[in-house]
Amino acid sequence: MNKSFDFTGWSFKLSLFAALMAALAVLSHQLEGIDFQPALMGLAGGTVMGLLAIVFGLIGTVRAIKARKPSIASTMAGSTLGFLVVMPILVTVFAGIGAPLIHDITTDLQHPPEFVAIKALRTATDNSLNRLEPENQVALQATGYPDLGPLLIDRPFDQVFERAVALVKKRGWEIAVISAANGRIEATDTTPIMGFKDDVVIRVQTVGNQTRVDMRSASRVGKGDLGVNAERIRRFMIDLAKL
Repeated sequence: MNKSFDFTGWSFKLSLFAALMAALAVLSHQLEGIDFQPALMGLAGGTVMGLLAIVFGLIGTVRAIKARKPSIASTMAGSTLGFLVVMPILVTVFAGIGAPLIHDITTDLQHPPEFVAIKALRTATDNSLNRLEPENQVALQATGYPDLGPLLIDRPFDQVFERAVALVKKRGWEIAVISAANGRIEATDTTPIMGFKDDVVIRVQTVGNQTRVDMRSASRVGKGDLGVNAERIRRFMIDLAKL
Protein backbone atom coordinates (compact mmCIF):
# COMPACT_ATOMS: atom_id res chain seq x y z
CA MET A 1 0.00 0.00 0.00
CA ASN A 2 1.37 3.44 -0.94
CA LYS A 3 2.29 5.76 1.88
CA SER A 4 -0.12 8.70 2.16
CA PHE A 5 1.15 12.19 1.40
CA ASP A 6 2.75 13.83 4.45
CA PHE A 7 0.77 17.08 4.58
CA THR A 8 2.07 17.97 8.05
CA GLY A 9 5.71 17.48 7.10
CA TRP A 10 5.40 19.47 3.88
CA SER A 11 3.49 22.18 5.67
CA PHE A 12 6.42 22.76 8.00
CA LYS A 13 8.95 22.64 5.15
CA LEU A 14 6.96 25.13 3.07
CA SER A 15 6.54 27.47 6.04
CA LEU A 16 10.31 27.46 6.61
CA PHE A 17 10.93 28.22 2.92
CA ALA A 18 8.31 30.98 3.07
CA ALA A 19 9.91 32.59 6.13
CA LEU A 20 13.39 32.32 4.58
CA MET A 21 12.30 33.81 1.24
CA ALA A 22 10.47 36.72 2.89
CA ALA A 23 13.38 37.43 5.23
CA LEU A 24 15.90 37.36 2.37
CA ALA A 25 13.73 39.71 0.29
CA VAL A 26 13.47 42.21 3.14
CA LEU A 27 17.12 42.10 4.18
CA SER A 28 18.46 42.17 0.62
CA HIS A 29 16.42 45.26 -0.18
CA GLN A 30 17.29 47.04 3.06
CA LEU A 31 21.00 46.35 2.40
CA GLU A 32 20.50 47.63 -1.17
CA GLY A 33 21.47 44.24 -2.60
CA ILE A 34 18.39 44.08 -4.83
CA ASP A 35 15.91 46.55 -6.30
CA PHE A 36 12.38 46.89 -4.95
CA GLN A 37 10.81 44.86 -7.77
CA PRO A 38 12.77 41.62 -7.08
CA ALA A 39 12.14 42.22 -3.37
CA LEU A 40 8.39 42.38 -3.96
CA MET A 41 8.58 39.23 -6.07
CA GLY A 42 10.38 37.53 -3.19
CA LEU A 43 7.63 38.59 -0.79
CA ALA A 44 5.00 37.37 -3.24
CA GLY A 45 6.74 33.99 -3.50
CA GLY A 46 6.99 33.76 0.28
CA THR A 47 3.30 34.57 0.57
CA VAL A 48 2.29 31.82 -1.88
CA MET A 49 4.40 29.24 -0.04
CA GLY A 50 3.06 30.48 3.28
CA LEU A 51 -0.52 30.03 2.10
CA LEU A 52 0.27 26.52 0.87
CA ALA A 53 1.83 25.75 4.24
CA ILE A 54 -1.38 26.87 5.95
CA VAL A 55 -3.55 24.70 3.68
CA PHE A 56 -1.31 21.64 4.03
CA GLY A 57 -1.11 22.15 7.78
CA LEU A 58 -4.88 22.34 8.15
CA ILE A 59 -5.30 19.18 6.10
CA GLY A 60 -2.71 17.43 8.26
CA THR A 61 -4.47 18.59 11.43
CA VAL A 62 -7.88 17.42 10.20
CA ARG A 63 -6.41 14.01 9.32
CA ALA A 64 -4.80 13.75 12.75
CA ILE A 65 -8.09 14.58 14.44
CA LYS A 66 -9.94 11.96 12.41
CA ALA A 67 -7.24 9.40 13.22
CA ARG A 68 -7.48 10.44 16.89
CA LYS A 69 -3.77 10.97 17.20
CA PRO A 70 -2.63 12.27 20.62
CA SER A 71 -0.17 14.91 19.31
CA ILE A 72 -2.51 17.25 17.43
CA ALA A 73 -0.52 20.38 18.38
CA SER A 74 2.55 19.22 16.45
CA THR A 75 0.54 19.16 13.21
CA MET A 76 -0.15 22.90 13.53
CA ALA A 77 3.47 24.09 13.53
CA GLY A 78 3.69 24.61 9.76
CA SER A 79 0.32 26.33 9.40
CA THR A 80 1.10 28.60 12.36
CA LEU A 81 4.46 29.69 10.96
CA GLY A 82 2.91 30.14 7.52
CA PHE A 83 0.22 32.34 9.06
CA LEU A 84 2.84 34.50 10.77
CA VAL A 85 4.63 34.98 7.44
CA VAL A 86 1.66 35.87 5.27
CA MET A 87 -0.49 37.92 7.65
CA PRO A 88 1.59 41.16 7.68
CA ILE A 89 1.83 41.05 3.89
CA LEU A 90 -1.85 40.33 3.30
CA VAL A 91 -2.98 42.94 5.82
CA THR A 92 -0.92 45.58 4.01
CA VAL A 93 -2.25 44.53 0.60
CA PHE A 94 -5.89 44.36 1.70
CA ALA A 95 -5.60 47.76 3.39
CA GLY A 96 -4.57 49.25 0.07
CA ILE A 97 -7.31 47.63 -2.03
CA GLY A 98 -9.19 50.33 -3.88
CA ALA A 99 -6.40 52.89 -3.59
CA PRO A 100 -5.69 54.72 -6.88
CA LEU A 101 -2.56 53.71 -8.76
CA ILE A 102 -0.61 56.88 -7.88
CA HIS A 103 2.31 57.52 -5.56
CA ASP A 104 2.38 61.34 -5.15
CA ILE A 105 -0.31 62.76 -2.86
CA THR A 106 -0.92 66.36 -1.84
CA THR A 107 -3.48 68.48 0.02
CA ASP A 108 -3.28 71.16 -2.69
CA LEU A 109 -4.09 69.75 -6.11
CA GLN A 110 -3.76 73.08 -7.92
CA HIS A 111 -0.53 74.35 -6.35
CA PRO A 112 1.15 71.45 -4.54
CA PRO A 113 4.12 72.18 -2.25
CA GLU A 114 7.40 71.92 -4.14
CA PHE A 115 10.34 69.73 -3.18
CA VAL A 116 13.63 71.63 -3.22
CA ALA A 117 16.28 70.03 -0.98
CA ILE A 118 14.86 66.53 -1.47
CA LYS A 119 15.55 66.62 -5.21
CA ALA A 120 19.29 66.32 -4.57
CA LEU A 121 18.68 63.11 -2.56
CA ARG A 122 16.71 61.31 -5.25
CA THR A 123 18.31 59.30 -8.04
CA ALA A 124 17.53 59.01 -11.73
CA THR A 125 15.79 55.67 -11.13
CA ASP A 126 13.42 57.12 -8.53
CA ASN A 127 9.90 58.17 -9.42
CA SER A 128 9.58 61.54 -11.11
CA LEU A 129 8.27 64.43 -9.03
CA ASN A 130 6.45 65.69 -12.11
CA ARG A 131 2.78 65.60 -11.14
CA LEU A 132 1.75 65.70 -14.79
CA GLU A 133 2.36 61.95 -14.87
CA PRO A 134 -0.07 60.29 -15.12
CA GLU A 135 -2.20 62.85 -16.92
CA ASN A 136 -5.27 62.12 -14.79
CA GLN A 137 -3.42 62.17 -11.47
CA VAL A 138 -5.49 65.06 -10.09
CA ALA A 139 -8.74 63.29 -10.96
CA LEU A 140 -7.49 59.98 -9.51
CA GLN A 141 -6.57 61.61 -6.20
CA ALA A 142 -9.77 63.66 -6.01
CA THR A 143 -11.79 60.47 -6.48
CA GLY A 144 -9.66 58.23 -4.28
CA TYR A 145 -9.02 60.66 -1.42
CA PRO A 146 -11.77 63.31 -1.42
CA ASP A 147 -11.15 64.02 2.28
CA LEU A 148 -7.63 65.37 1.79
CA GLY A 149 -7.25 69.13 1.83
CA PRO A 150 -5.37 71.99 3.48
CA LEU A 151 -5.53 72.48 7.23
CA LEU A 152 -6.50 75.92 8.59
CA ILE A 153 -5.49 76.61 12.20
CA ASP A 154 -6.47 79.61 14.31
CA ARG A 155 -2.93 80.01 15.62
CA PRO A 156 0.02 82.23 14.69
CA PHE A 157 2.46 81.01 12.03
CA ASP A 158 5.33 80.52 14.52
CA GLN A 159 3.33 78.21 16.78
CA VAL A 160 2.06 76.10 13.90
CA PHE A 161 5.47 75.84 12.25
CA GLU A 162 7.17 74.84 15.51
CA ARG A 163 4.48 72.24 16.14
CA ALA A 164 4.94 70.82 12.63
CA VAL A 165 8.70 70.56 13.13
CA ALA A 166 8.17 68.83 16.47
CA LEU A 167 5.81 66.27 14.89
CA VAL A 168 8.29 65.53 12.09
CA LYS A 169 11.05 64.92 14.65
CA LYS A 170 8.74 62.81 16.83
CA ARG A 171 8.01 60.54 13.89
CA GLY A 172 11.72 60.00 13.29
CA TRP A 173 11.68 61.28 9.74
CA GLU A 174 15.06 62.19 8.26
CA ILE A 175 14.97 65.96 7.90
CA ALA A 176 16.42 67.52 4.74
CA VAL A 177 15.59 71.14 5.48
CA ILE A 178 13.70 73.30 7.95
CA SER A 179 13.12 76.83 6.68
CA ALA A 180 10.86 79.04 8.75
CA ALA A 181 11.61 81.92 6.37
CA ASN A 182 10.10 79.94 3.49
CA GLY A 183 7.56 78.11 5.63
CA ARG A 184 8.85 74.78 4.36
CA ILE A 185 9.89 71.48 5.94
CA GLU A 186 11.27 68.62 3.87
CA ALA A 187 11.94 65.14 5.22
CA THR A 188 12.05 61.45 4.33
CA ASP A 189 10.10 58.67 6.01
CA THR A 190 11.58 55.17 5.67
CA THR A 191 9.13 52.29 6.04
CA PRO A 192 10.09 49.95 8.92
CA ILE A 193 10.04 46.57 7.15
CA MET A 194 11.03 47.01 3.51
CA GLY A 195 12.92 50.26 3.96
CA PHE A 196 11.03 52.08 1.20
CA LYS A 197 11.66 55.83 1.23
CA ASP A 198 8.78 58.30 0.93
CA ASP A 199 9.58 62.02 0.73
CA VAL A 200 7.49 64.65 2.49
CA VAL A 201 7.24 68.41 2.12
CA ILE A 202 5.14 70.57 4.45
CA ARG A 203 4.22 74.14 3.54
CA VAL A 204 3.06 76.59 6.23
CA GLN A 205 1.55 79.95 5.24
CA THR A 206 -0.28 82.84 6.91
CA VAL A 207 -3.72 83.37 5.38
CA GLY A 208 -5.56 86.29 6.93
CA ASN A 209 -5.94 85.59 10.65
CA GLN A 210 -5.24 81.89 10.21
CA THR A 211 -2.31 79.64 9.37
CA ARG A 212 -2.68 77.27 6.45
CA VAL A 213 -0.77 74.00 6.24
CA ASP A 214 -0.38 71.94 3.08
CA MET A 215 1.47 68.67 2.77
CA ARG A 216 2.77 66.45 0.02
CA SER A 217 4.01 62.87 0.33
CA ALA A 218 5.63 61.01 -2.58
CA SER A 219 7.09 57.51 -2.85
CA ARG A 220 10.46 57.09 -4.53
CA VAL A 221 9.56 53.70 -6.03
CA GLY A 222 6.44 51.97 -7.26
CA LYS A 223 3.55 53.14 -9.43
CA GLY A 224 1.11 52.82 -6.54
CA ASP A 225 1.51 53.18 -2.79
CA LEU A 226 -1.44 51.16 -1.40
CA GLY A 227 -2.74 54.36 0.19
CA VAL A 228 0.31 54.83 2.42
CA ASN A 229 1.05 58.44 1.45
CA ALA A 230 -2.54 59.57 1.94
CA GLU A 231 -2.70 57.90 5.34
CA ARG A 232 0.59 59.56 6.34
CA ILE A 233 -0.85 62.96 5.49
CA ARG A 234 -4.11 62.24 7.34
CA ARG A 235 -2.38 61.20 10.54
CA PHE A 236 0.02 64.16 10.46
CA MET A 237 -2.79 66.67 9.92
CA ILE A 238 -4.90 65.12 12.69
CA ASP A 239 -2.00 65.46 15.15
CA LEU A 240 -1.20 68.99 13.98
CA ALA A 241 -4.82 70.07 14.39
CA LYS A 242 -4.57 69.22 18.10
CA LEU A 243 -2.37 72.30 18.61
